[in-house]
Amino acid sequence: MRKRLLQVRDLIFATASAHDEVGRLSETLKWGEPAYLTEETGSGSTIRLGRLKGSEHAAILFNCKTTLVGTFRERFPEQFEYRQTRALLLPVAGKLRTRELTVCLSLALTYHLDRRSKRAR
Repeated sequence: MRKRLLQVRDLIFATASAHDEVGRLSETLKWGEPAYLTEETGSGSTIRLGRLKGSEHAAILFNCKTTLVGTFRERFPEQFEYRQTRALLLPVAGKLRTRELTVCLSLALTYHLDRRSKRAR
């Protein structure tokens, strides 16, 4: 579990650094789990890493009031397992789907930018 979550952590930072508008990420604890925030720019929604009760999968958790998990489900219906509107689940072993996961993380890290641009139209 730890190894998989550390792989996802590395991917979060790599994805953030590929987007100038995201800025420097803040890493903190929320509910005792590592969380990644775009405090500097406010560009994205919080990403949290952990595990859901009753699951053997690593979980990437998102604010359930966003449309993020629904968007991921539309784009990648077969590539990942999801829980309601809050989590994308990953098996702890095997190859990490980095291409697809990078898209999901990019959407989360720029969530508020996308919403602001839609409102401005």
